[in-house]
Amino acid sequence: MVSAKRNQSATVMFILLGFSEYPDLQVPLFLVFLAIYVVTVVGNLGMIVIIRCNPKLHTPMYFFLSHLSFVDFCYSTIITPKLLEILVVEDRTISFMGCIMQFSFAVTCVVTEMFMLAVMAYDRFVAICNPLLYTVVMSQKLCTLLVTISYSWGLFSCVVFTYSLLILSFCEINIINNILCEYSAILSASFSDKHLTEVILFSLSNFNTFCTLIIILTSYLFICITVTKMPSTSGRCKAFSTCASHLTAVTVFFGTILCLYCVPSSKSSWLMIRVSTVFCTVVIPMLNPLIYSLRNKDVKETFRKLMVIKIFSC
Repeated sequence: MVSAKRNQSATVMFILLGFSEYPDLQVPLFLVFLAIYVVTVVGNLGMIVIIRCNPKLHTPMYFFLSHLSFVDFCYSTIITPKLLEILVVEDRTISFMGCIMQFSFAVTCVVTEMFMLAVMAYDRFVAICNPLLYTVVMSQKLCTLLVTISYSWGLFSCVVFTYSLLILSFCEINIINNILCEYSAILSASFSDKHLTEVILFSLSNFNTFCTLIIILTSYLFICITVTKMPSTSGRCKAFSTCASHLTAVTVFFGTILCLYCVPSSKSSWLMIRVSTVFCTVVIPMLNPLIYSLRNKDVKETFRKLMVIKIFSC
């Protein structure tokens, strides 16, 4: 059995079609995605540097944000370079192990980001609903524990999903009508009995999605109740403004996920699936640092100071 799996990993190949049916758009798409990737790398790594450099940003909220930026950077780096490659070369193949590894790293990042967003919602709940106990409740030990759990559950989900694919058998050449090695596309290429794998996919993916959504929605339900009871209008505005960036990031991320995987009508168009996949894997990692930086005075002020120091040092 082990020998058969080793032989499969050596002979099985996948072909990523990407946007191959639009040959005139290959170069423009390459330039667009390259620009997005550069902005993503600079934005997310810059966010991490800014948070580390400014002592005022050494708070739980920015601690979680720095890890969110790290996850977005990793997620984009896993997907975008291969996407850029298949846009400019005729050989669109990827090995079995290469495909499985891309999927494994990607699912780790997606699940980790889900739970990181849920953790950030809980952080906002404590900050607004229990401001006097915030520093006590959101201790460094708890923050580290919550981040560790997010990464650990991402790795656990990766192991489960990856194992459910490794037990399947594939033809030597398999076509994936997408830009990356996505779970359902790999699954559909297999000729094995897929019942167990489909049960695992349905159970774990729905658990991850709805568990994190319940945490987020519950947190914001209590936040709304607390804010509506505030006597001053300025206090309510300030409370909502601290949640605006996170709410925007959550809406964009989960809106795309639900549209891509939970709406049956979206499966009727392969082009729509690929566009949604691009938005989820390439665009969202770029948007998150922009969302948080554009609405945050401390981040913008630190960025300006770093730029001034850089200019004078040159």
